[in-house]
Amino acid sequence: MVSFEYLIHDPMGLHARPVGTLVKAVKPFQNVKITVRLNEKEADARRMFALMALQAKQGDTIAVAVEGENEQEVADTVRKILETEEL
Repeated sequence: MVSFEYLIHDPMGLHARPVGTLVKAVKPFQNVKITVRLNEKEADARRMFALMALQAKQGDTIAVAVEGENEQEVADTVRKILETEEL
């Protein structure tokens, strides 16, 4: 398992546009479990509404965990999207 934490910088937090980009990007990785956690809440990174339900706001730190094939590649992809979308 590969995991990392990411601090949300966007004043709008995790919102529809960047979450949609993330969901599309991880869709091809079928043999990988990608979990995003905020406090006690956890969401599958392939489910847009589950990610939105985390209600991550500016200043929150989310934890991303990747399990399965090509874990590091997938984790790097997720991190790059978060950074590119300036979340």
